[in-house]
Amino acid sequence: MSVWTRRGRLVQRLISRVREEVRTRWRRFEALWRRSMQLRVVVSTLALSMAVVFVLGMVLQWQITSQLLTAKETAAISQVEVSQPILERELTAVDPNADNVAEQLQAALNRLTTTSSGQSTTDTVAGAFEPVLVDGRAPGDRRLQPAAGPISYVPDDLRQFVERGQLTTKITTVTNETGPVTMLAVGTPVSTATRPLQVYLLFPLTAEQNTLRVVQQTLLLGALVLLVLLGAITNLVTRQVVRPVRQAAQIAEQLAEGDLDKRMRVIGEDDVARLAESFNEMADSLKHQITKLEEFSQLQRRFTSDVSHELRTPLTTVRMAADVLHASREQFPPGLSRSTELLVDELDRFESLLADLLEISRLDAGVADLAAEPLDLTELAERSVESLRAIADTSGVALRVIAPSAAGADLTIVADARRVERIMRNLVANAIDHAEGGPVEIRFGGNEHAVAVTVRDYGVGLRSGEAELVFTRFWRADPSRNRRTGGTGLGLSISQEDARLHGGTLDAWGEPGEGSCFRLTLPRRPGDSFDERPLQLPGIRRIAAPEALLAAGVGPPQDGEAGEAGEREVRDLGPARLSEETWEDK
Repeated sequence: MSVWTRRGRLVQRLISRVREEVRTRWRRFEALWRRSMQLRVVVSTLALSMAVVFVLGMVLQWQITSQLLTAKETAAISQVEVSQPILERELTAVDPNADNVAEQLQAALNRLTTTSSGQSTTDTVAGAFEPVLVDGRAPGDRRLQPAAGPISYVPDDLRQFVERGQLTTKITTVTNETGPVTMLAVGTPVSTATRPLQVYLLFPLTAEQNTLRVVQQTLLLGALVLLVLLGAITNLVTRQVVRPVRQAAQIAEQLAEGDLDKRMRVIGEDDVARLAESFNEMADSLKHQITKLEEFSQLQRRFTSDVSHELRTPLTTVRMAADVLHASREQFPPGLSRSTELLVDELDRFESLLADLLEISRLDAGVADLAAEPLDLTELAERSVESLRAIADTSGVALRVIAPSAAGADLTIVADARRVERIMRNLVANAIDHAEGGPVEIRFGGNEHAVAVTVRDYGVGLRSGEAELVFTRFWRADPSRNRRTGGTGLGLSISQEDARLHGGTLDAWGEPGEGSCFRLTLPRRPGDSFDERPLQLPGIRRIAAPEALLAAGVGPPQDGEAGEAGEREVRDLGPARLSEETWEDK
């Protein structure tokens, strides 16, 4: 590798680092700009103030420059008017036919620049000047004209105007032994008895330029000082306005965290003080309402717990009597025997409801505990499926447990077996109730930090917004539906609380006509955190008609075929589009 190649790569890396540093700083500024209202106000005020100061400075500088040049031009013209009769008097004796015309003009010019008292006239009200005297021939005569003074300093266009008999001024830049010098040139014709002449007075604008430079520096310094003061004042004023807002935001966050005693300080009687008073009144109202709701909730939980416990004793007595009657039902008449069976069935449902209410009361009271032990999630799922298989067969619902791939085969976790099995049983029972005769899929997945199981049905599905309501106590998507599993409306709510006890989550998805899917995600150990879920909830999919599926060659999976996760693939074709062979029980 050559030296130039290494240097080129080094330069490229340096440029890349600079770009990355600029991007990083720009992102930080953008984030700060979005978060800080005070920064936005200060920067906006400074930007607008800078524009106003710039415009005012330019206007002021233009006015000062115009006034200086006007005053200089007026004084210069006055000086020319004073010098003109002096030259006319001095040039009366000049012989136009003599060979020493230039010497005579120089002598007259010397007499112009020196008064009779011997004082110099080149330092006047208009300032110092350099005179130039030129022999004026008829216009168009391009022969060499005799002149006195630095004739090269006089612009040609100025001489053309003066040759026409006009008093003319022009700003020009000349170069002398000290360098470029800006001058105001004033020219006028001089009439003598012998021949016409032209006189030019060149006034250096050095003093005016120095004055403008001082003015510019003063304006610039004043603008900088003004902007700094404006920035400081704006920052101070904005802080006085933003501080109560920030205080309100901070106190609102503390109120949201449960500290209901925080209040804003009320200082003065201005708008900010009224804001603080209104905020404090709102906080008092919220505290009062929340306190009432907490008291009502505690009363409700206490009532549920007390009623549940009080019902256990009479329910036990009724159960004993019902069991005696049920054991002797064959000796009863047919009507009484059937009534005995109905009594036992309803007692079973009542005991289930009572057990759910007791569990809810323990969860609400925060006294529920975990009996964590190592277990295999697939074994719990198999037990849950087997306990509900008879109901599924009666409903014509095919249950299918899809084994995980080799990569996610480790589904061992530390959890409460009773609670996890209850979650699985509730999810599968809910899927059977809403499957509409279609299949139910139970799928597993796992990664380093968590395991997951999804229960998917292809029944009525969920409407928009119902996925957030399914875990509400006693909520049902369709209260008129006949539940085959005899649910109480508390199963999904209890399941969600059981998942939270483990540090996991229970999510729901559904679409009308496409079924629903519930996903349980649990950490490997209770309380551990996880970022990525092993399984994803399905999205909205459009299912083709049966003819389109057959034309596309969609059929049941063959042995050895694998899905995306390496497991045996089961195509999601919907309950009404699957053959009996595709959804046979495992």
